[in-house]
Amino acid sequence: MVTATAIADLCIFLLTWNVGTHSPRNQDLNSLLSLNGTTTCPDNQLPDIYVIGFQEVSTTPQVLKIFHDDPWVLKIADSLHKQQFVKVDSKQLQGILITMFAQHKHIPHMKEIETEATRTGLGGLWGNKGAVSIRLSLYGTGVAFVCSHLAAHDEKLKERIEDYHQIVDNHKYNAQGYRRIFDHDFVFWFGDLNFRLSGDMSAWDIRTDVDNQRYAELLKLDQLNLLREKGNAFSLLEEQLPNFAPTFKFEEGTNDYNLKRRPAWCDRILHRVQSNIYPGITLSANQLSYQSHMDYSLSDHKPVSATFNYKVETANRTYTDEELHEMTHGSASSPATPNLFNAELEQW
Repeated sequence: MVTATAIADLCIFLLTWNVGTHSPRNQDLNSLLSLNGTTTCPDNQLPDIYVIGFQEVSTTPQVLKIFHDDPWVLKIADSLHKQQFVKVDSKQLQGILITMFAQHKHIPHMKEIETEATRTGLGGLWGNKGAVSIRLSLYGTGVAFVCSHLAAHDEKLKERIEDYHQIVDNHKYNAQGYRRIFDHDFVFWFGDLNFRLSGDMSAWDIRTDVDNQRYAELLKLDQLNLLREKGNAFSLLEEQLPNFAPTFKFEEGTNDYNLKRRPAWCDRILHRVQSNIYPGITLSANQLSYQSHMDYSLSDHKPVSATFNYKVETANRTYTDEELHEMTHGSASSPATPNLFNAELEQW
């Protein structure tokens, strides 16, 4: 009889939000971060890890950001500190930002933390579009979290495909065995991917279908779905089909679409797991939720979140995550633990 032993069993919360250069000053994030008593994690527990990606954060004044975290990171930290979360790392490329927080008990199980950034705007010269990422050894497995903002507008599909391939080609890490994004055992890729609906349906016709919740029919026209099917981009990743209304483009401060643009599912969360690449070890990331947050109307995008049950299990043998780390990353690697004081703790 095969018995499975869990090395790790975590709930990971991912969020992407294009905030349209707005300040977080007057935002209450408790509901957005599932801090209001209701979560989608098993047994209604808080997530073990938060990884949050923003697009179009304000890039001024840059001088202050040399010494302090972005106001959005500080806002997240302020929301999470009462629950004993610690900032693991952040990376910003102009308006694109990724930040990661974890419950304190998981910090000893995180090693070889790296960040990376790739510019794709103006042919790679400008960072208004591109990607930022955090990769690490998490309980012995290689995990990459990638937040990207791809080329905008209906007619820029070719540019979005080029952006994706430029990120995949240019994103490079130092970790042994995990030099590139898709070398990782787990990949979570999210952001304002800016994919639109193919064809020539009018904004008004799309809104009518949305009002009648004909999401499945509309998603047959979704550029991201079509690209993945053809193998042009994002084909190594999976996505649970959205069962929520398009998250772009809204009149700011409302839930009304701005029909100067055709509504589209621009804001997405995808993932990939290499399930059985190690003998006797099974990796999984069962998706528990995928939702938009209509109560947040700060910008012309709605935030989108997903939760995953990240599991590392062994069959008929007990591994420690240290032993798994040696197997996956190599015993010669030099672990680096996060700086527990890099989240502006004095602000707390």
